[in-house]
Amino acid sequence: MAALVAVPTLILLPLLIAFVGIVFSESDERDEGGREGSGRDGSGRDGSGRTEEQVPCSEALAFGGAVLPADARPAGACTVQGFQDIHYSAAFRMPRTGVQDWLIHTYPDAPAPGTESCVGAEADLCLDLGHEQGLPGGVDAHAVRVRVVHEDAGTALVRFTAFTM
Repeated sequence: MAALVAVPTLILLPLLIAFVGIVFSESDERDEGGREGSGRDGSGRDGSGRTEEQVPCSEALAFGGAVLPADARPAGACTVQGFQDIHYSAAFRMPRTGVQDWLIHTYPDAPAPGTESCVGAEADLCLDLGHEQGLPGGVDAHAVRVRVVHEDAGTALVRFTAFTM
């Protein structure tokens, strides 16, 4: 009777060991592949799987229904990140006196920019828009966020983000 149990065990045990070995080796390869794209390793990926690349500032602003003001100059690279959603960002400097006019011209149906939505942000003026809060129809972004810092009496740093959710 013991021989009847021992023979199948001796045959099945090596097959079971081989199967477990294959399963664990495949999961190790998947883990290593997942680690390659995590963190900032120069590939443009962050830990969430998003890729980041530089784009023309006109593209970043257009995604949110805006254009770079004529008297503005970019402040750093404009970027897009994407995975399941899309996130454009741009920063530029412009005359402080022109910021309100630019926002009103760009988003005529938006509420007036103010400090209410600046909670937690280091900004002097903020505007948060969605399609229900003054974002024009036909704009690809679901939301736009503008943060303005008055750098000195004549210059404002405008940080613009437009994204989908």
